Amino acid sequence: MNYETIAQYSEIIGGFAFLIVSIWLFRKFVLPAIRAGEISRNSDLVNTEHRREELREEVAEARGEVEAADRDAQAILARAETDARHEHETIIADARREGLRLVQNARGELDRGRIAGRDKLRIEFIEQALNRARALAAEQLSDAGNAKLVAKTVDDLTIGTGV
Repeated sequence: MNYETIAQYSEIIGGFAFLIVSIWLFRKFVLPAIRAGEISRNSDLVNTEHRREELREEVAEARGEVEAADRDAQAILARAETDARHEHETIIADARREGLRLVQNARGELDRGRIAGRDKLRIEFIEQALNRARALAAEQLSDAGNAKLVAKTVDDLTIGTGV
């Protein structure tokens, strides 16, 4: 055999040996690292999936709480509207009663004021009539006629036929 053939076989055997060693090293060091990475990635995916499911449950619970809060808010609003309407009706009824009472009091005061005004006007008319009568009597009666009138009045009063 010649050296060239040996060199060629040596290169082929060296290439196979390199290939075998490379495959062995790949299986010894690289594949376990790849498998560990896959396991780690799969574990991360599982954890992420669990977390996502937990978050979905939390979201569902939160939506339920929000819906319950909305129902509570609507119930509170309805109750507040009912209370406000009742309070409004009560205030209106009280105001009407108070208004009627004030109108009745005012009518009473008006009637009393009319009576008092009528009496005062009557008194003023009587006073003016008396003053006018005195003035007219003083102008029309003389001292002798006045004495006669006084005597007649005194007689009428003593006899009991008073005017």
